[in-house]
Amino acid sequence: MLIDVTIGDITGVRADVLVTAANSRLAGGGGVDGAIHRAAGPELLRALRPLAPCPPAGAVITPAFDIPPPVRHVVHAVGPRYGIDEPAAELLARAYRASLELCDTVAATSVAFPSLSTGAYGYPAAEACRISVDALREADTAVEHCILVAFDAATATLWRRALES
Repeated sequence: MLIDVTIGDITGVRADVLVTAANSRLAGGGGVDGAIHRAAGPELLRALRPLAPCPPAGAVITPAFDIPPPVRHVVHAVGPRYGIDEPAAELLARAYRASLELCDTVAATSVAFPSLSTGAYGYPAAEACRISVDALREADTAVEHCILVAFDAATATLWRRALES
């Protein structure tokens, strides 16, 4: 799988699937999840209600609703809350792998990921970037292209370093 890093708004990325950093209630929120909910429109929240709750390391998939093509689906991945959900590293890796498994169920060849758990959930970014790259590289998936979408230059640098090692 080809893995690229970019900086920006994940809702503008051209991929079959966008992954969002969801909470276990699947109720929307701030940050990446809020941006994806705003872009997808109110149908997204209605589609998520019967799928909640989702445990840490879990993921669910929905249509992309109002997000323009080529995006067809949104994966809602629940990462661990650092210092609360344990074992945090394994749960974080599983959230990335679960997302790819759902991509495979809809025959996606491209996916865009944010940095799961590093915002409100407090996961140290350097460690989270290393874990995410390792999980993506080790995954058995038909996804051909993964775009890691950093909110800032610091996260992009951490992902690039993880990819180099």
